[in-house]
Amino acid sequence: MIKTIVQQLADFATGVDFAELPVAVVEESKRILLDSIGCALAGTEHPKGRIGIEYGRLIGGDGNATFIGADERVSIFGAAFANGELINALDFDAVLPLGHVSPYVLPGALAVAETVGSSGKDLISAVALSHEMSFRIGKAMDYLRDTKDGAVSPPKVYGYSNTIFGATAAIALLKRLPKDIVPYALGIAGCISPVNSHWCWVQHAPSTTIKYLMAGPLTQAAMTAAYMAELGHRGDLRVLDDREFVFPRFIGSVRWEPARITDKLGAEWNFPAEASYKPYPHCRILHALLDTLIEIVEKNDINPEEVDGIKVLIEGFTEQPIWLNNDIGHVADARFSVAHGIELGAHRLPPGKIWQDPTTVFSPSLMRLMRKVTAELHPDYVKHLNNHPASRPARVELRSRGEMFVGERIYPKGSPSPDPASTMTTDELVGKFRRNAEGMIAAERLDTVVDTILNLEKVRDFASVMRQMGRSATRVSNSQHQAFPEQRHLA
Repeated sequence: MIKTIVQQLADFATGVDFAELPVAVVEESKRILLDSIGCALAGTEHPKGRIGIEYGRLIGGDGNATFIGADERVSIFGAAFANGELINALDFDAVLPLGHVSPYVLPGALAVAETVGSSGKDLISAVALSHEMSFRIGKAMDYLRDTKDGAVSPPKVYGYSNTIFGATAAIALLKRLPKDIVPYALGIAGCISPVNSHWCWVQHAPSTTIKYLMAGPLTQAAMTAAYMAELGHRGDLRVLDDREFVFPRFIGSVRWEPARITDKLGAEWNFPAEASYKPYPHCRILHALLDTLIEIVEKNDINPEEVDGIKVLIEGFTEQPIWLNNDIGHVADARFSVAHGIELGAHRLPPGKIWQDPTTVFSPSLMRLMRKVTAELHPDYVKHLNNHPASRPARVELRSRGEMFVGERIYPKGSPSPDPASTMTTDELVGKFRRNAEGMIAAERLDTVVDTILNLEKVRDFASVMRQMGRSATRVSNSQHQAFPEQRHLA
């Protein structure tokens, strides 16, 4: 009897063995984990992260799972919800086609691993499994940078709902669910996934803080799928096979290429070559522009008050309200506004959580200079994109001192590409982690935390890693109401 796709995915999930993982898979899984935890630590000082923690407490109750960056212990459900929101709070986390994956697939795995006493090897296996499965399913569906007839052709419905399969598989692996139960868990996951509301968020400005899809609710759905299967619920084993009632159809994907999921599944690992990291806590669309702009202002020592105007040529699908919005009324609006992001780069602030601090977001200098930024579509965007998927061609034309300063790039820093300099090294990721962890982890403990994560395969009980990142929960919950006002009129 031919196995369904869900059954093949379940076989893959239950067959993952750390001893057989390629070195590149192990190393990339640890890099993703280091980066994600760092982003979560920085996210505790952001309203989205703070709200995630507060709601996690409401779910919480007694338990042995930890909010990243706090000493507080809650249930795995509360911790998973909060940690998903924390990882994605600053929009600083790693990107993997189809987009952001880690905030959806890691939180449940972290909470379960901590609670059941999983080893570092177990967690690495779960990280690898969840990202590989999400990458494969994502490649089988619509993609944001699709092109048609020489122009960009983004899908009408888009989102990250399909990460629920990778999230559920990771939980099942760490819970050591029986092999005959895992297919049901994945089948349930496919039927309870959140909707793909990404384009609703893109089209409405000022933007909501829900973003593409809240990480917290998806982590809860993945938890529900794994636990319901364990408790006896039966999942739909054909949810990825039936042509008429197939999963992509009810989450809105037009493309469905299931061979991308199953081809050499378990024999080849594809996600390490595609994982990208973000040097800036801002939409990835701006990163090549920011690389270029910052190089111009630093090389020529141009101060913000000397800037007469900045024209940027940008990606082909950015003529949408969320990117064109200049009405910055909430710190969340700043994460996607092209004009605001460009002016952050012009001010040469070190990239990190300071970029979304209200005193920065609403600073008079920044708000004034936003009016000097104009954006146009890059004429060669589609050509470069079709040449290599990592392409994000960018051109900056900056007027200052009666001169025109011009810079161009094809590949942003952080993405594997034909340009070796674009790849983010582990040392660079460690530097980013240190900046994100500043004020959250005592300086004398930072080296230990970094070393532990980068050598996670030596850890016997992952709970000890979470304990290293503890911090006073009172400080997290009480201070941020005063230190991080959300609205402009409060800043």
